[in-house]
Amino acid sequence: MRLVVAALLVSLPLSLAHAQATDAARRLAHDAIVVDTHIDAPSELIDHWYDLGEATPSREFDYPRAREGGLDVAFMSIYTSAEEDDAGTAWQSAHTQIDAVEALVQRHPDRFALLRSPRDLARLQKGGKVLLALGMENGAPIGDDLKQLAAFHARGVRYITLAHGRNNRISDSATDTAPRWHGLSPFGREVVKEMNRLGIMVDVSHLSEDAIRQAVEASSVPVIASHSALRHFTPDFQRNISDANVKAIAAKGGVVQVPFGSIFIDAGAAQTYSTYLREREAFRMAQQAAIAAGKTATGTEPQMPTLQPTALAAVLDNIDRVVKLAGIDHVGIGSDFDGVSGHLAAELHSVADYPVLVAGLQQRGYSDGDIRKILGGNLLRVWTAAERAATP
Repeated sequence: MRLVVAALLVSLPLSLAHAQATDAARRLAHDAIVVDTHIDAPSELIDHWYDLGEATPSREFDYPRAREGGLDVAFMSIYTSAEEDDAGTAWQSAHTQIDAVEALVQRHPDRFALLRSPRDLARLQKGGKVLLALGMENGAPIGDDLKQLAAFHARGVRYITLAHGRNNRISDSATDTAPRWHGLSPFGREVVKEMNRLGIMVDVSHLSEDAIRQAVEASSVPVIASHSALRHFTPDFQRNISDANVKAIAAKGGVVQVPFGSIFIDAGAAQTYSTYLREREAFRMAQQAAIAAGKTATGTEPQMPTLQPTALAAVLDNIDRVVKLAGIDHVGIGSDFDGVSGHLAAELHSVADYPVLVAGLQQRGYSDGDIRKILGGNLLRVWTAAERAATP
């Protein structure tokens, strides 16, 4: 997810987060395989080039802090918007972002490597590298051409979020004003089938309830929710996942990757964000209507209000509930770093702070073995299953 807002987030000092990470938590974070399935760096690199191989304090992901936090695999989010889909530029945008990730690796071959298969993880990690995998947020770049799935797979894309903020050719979105397909489109079912064939994980984050259920049913392998929290804690926020669909994802062997963004994990923040989305959509529709009527579009686009910081406990509560509903084998992390404009749990400022999460999990009684599953083991299991079932 990429949230562009004008407001500043009230936050706690960075030093506080580090003070809460115990030595035991740091050791486990560095010894475990940490896989974060959603970091929005690529679109940021297009807007403004940052050398993320060096310390980049204005961003939430860079190499020095990734190493500090124990991050091993960072899924770079290749995000395209509904507006880019409408304009026919999503395909170009996606390839340009992949180019940017490749350029980052080429600039720092001693610090980064591209990860295309979990089989290569141990080999590529040598020398302290952070491994960059690719996840495509929004299926818009494939247009209506199934062959584009193979093309993006060849470039390294290993999961695709079927839709984003609005309905598309593939699927209904959780946050559009009304359903278009009442789940997946007929083309969307073909997309899921082809993704299964290629070994691309099906990502159901951002999808409507019906679309999530249908994607799970249509897939022959486990699916993921790359960055989704639970609607149990945010009852009116459709973007989050219902208990029923958490169970459905788990029953198929999949995993729910819990994000750190306040809008996902805090009921007040989610309500504020939902109101902002409705107001922004109403503004967009009014602008379009004015233009269609030959009038000059007027008005000021709504801006996201300031959010108060959310505590780490909200992230832990979501993890606890997924475990309660589905079991320890079906939960992971998908932070949304660099995607929610700093609107994060107060103790989780950047990729340096996974040890803080580990400390919180330890305090709640999770064993080291279970924490290893949450940090990355569960996601690697699903990725491996998708790869093994592929028949390219």
